[in-house]
Amino acid sequence: MTDTEIPNNWRPVFIVSDGTAITAETLAHSVMTQFPHLTYEQQRIPFVDSIEKAEATAEKINSTMEKTGVRPLVFSTFVDPVISRTFIQANHGFQIELFRSFVGPLERELGMQSEHTVGATHKIRNEARYNQRIEAIDYTLTHDDGQTNRGLDQAQVILVGVSRSGKTPTSLFLAMQFGLKVANYPLIPEDFDRGCLPEALQPLRHKLFGLSIKPERLSEIRNERRPNSRYASIENCRQEIEAAQDLMSRNGIEWLNSTTKSIEEIAATIVARLHLEKSALG
Repeated sequence: MTDTEIPNNWRPVFIVSDGTAITAETLAHSVMTQFPHLTYEQQRIPFVDSIEKAEATAEKINSTMEKTGVRPLVFSTFVDPVISRTFIQANHGFQIELFRSFVGPLERELGMQSEHTVGATHKIRNEARYNQRIEAIDYTLTHDDGQTNRGLDQAQVILVGVSRSGKTPTSLFLAMQFGLKVANYPLIPEDFDRGCLPEALQPLRHKLFGLSIKPERLSEIRNERRPNSRYASIENCRQEIEAAQDLMSRNGIEWLNSTTKSIEEIAATIVARLHLEKSALG
């Protein structure tokens, strides 16, 4: 990106950690969503676990600043104070050291030192909870897109909706993040013609939650898969969505429109509305 192309509301963003950088990325995204008019180009740099790597990463950030003329935003999580200090002193970005913002004040409040252990967020602390998560992921993959009705009664959530309305990514997020067994089932034209839910779902209505989407967005998504097909046409998408929403409403199924919502928001809404807090992993 050249100087003439850089808008005033654009920033390079670096997410740096001596671990996986997953925690730093999650926290950074939570902060950045509060600035909807900002556009940015993100780079995630994990496992910066030595002074040499810290210096090299700092040089990369400085080089980006020189090339663009724009001060990068740098979100970092370092456990080792020496590496953290080296990195912060060596780069010229705007620093947001996420752990230091919380850990220091909490140590003072609790009157105790933190462990300062790399990767503590992602350690297996409770084997039973870890196994629950793995079982949930395995179950969810097996029951994706109505592949099988076997064991459907074991699902804690069954997502329904038209094809490509966001059921699969939401199912996997619920399994991975919350440890919930999730099945998802497509609503198809045959269901609309019959005017009733698929037979396998009828005794499980209390577990059903529906996803819908704007026809224009659905058409865009389907065109990526089957360009210029009837399946992807705006007319067909509009008809399917209207029929699906009508079918869900007539069967007392709660549903939401996924068009402008993140997977995190959709998942949290489902957990709350189906009262699955006690079943979900923290």
